[in-house]
Amino acid sequence: MSYYEDTIEKMLPKTYLRKHVAHEVFVVMAHFRALVPTMDKYMYNDGTAKNLMSLTGTLPVVFKDQTYHMPICLWLEESYPQTAPICYVRPTRQMMIVRGKHVSSSGRVHLPYLDEWKNDKCDLVSLLQVMAVMFGDFPPLCMRPHSEPEQASCRLQFHRQVEVLSRTDGSFYMSLTREDGQPFQQNNETNC
Repeated sequence: MSYYEDTIEKMLPKTYLRKHVAHEVFVVMAHFRALVPTMDKYMYNDGTAKNLMSLTGTLPVVFKDQTYHMPICLWLEESYPQTAPICYVRPTRQMMIVRGKHVSSSGRVHLPYLDEWKNDKCDLVSLLQVMAVMFGDFPPLCMRPHSEPEQASCRLQFHRQVEVLSRTDGSFYMSLTREDGQPFQQNNETNC
């Protein structure tokens, strides 16, 4: 048993199958380096809380030939591996959940692999591989649309965006700024 595997085993309460769970978590960490094991409080739907082992971090997912790092959390109950992990996507503030076939509006992941979990045939690495493939086909998260700032009245916009300047020869010209705050190119200026 490696040092890290031993450290993971020591994190686990005695109610877990400590050697088995520590080994599986260690293998996950070798394949998915962005996932970190921690003991944390899990809140069940009935309001009860329990200290459970979790794997939290990001899962690399390929979508349209681009790799995205989906934030996820897997909770391992004390009955693991007899029961499947409880899996969630964990959107950042800039993301939102895309409710669909495999993810609820709360971010809970529902996959046939989890529904048909068999402790002698299923494991965490295989689960994460299935999640990566499914999320590549049906992305569970997307970026929030940028909220547009409230539109000021046309008069206020005009005064903020137009500047009347004078030239050395006494003529005047107006300088307009674009929505991004940059000036228009020289050939778009208006002479008065």
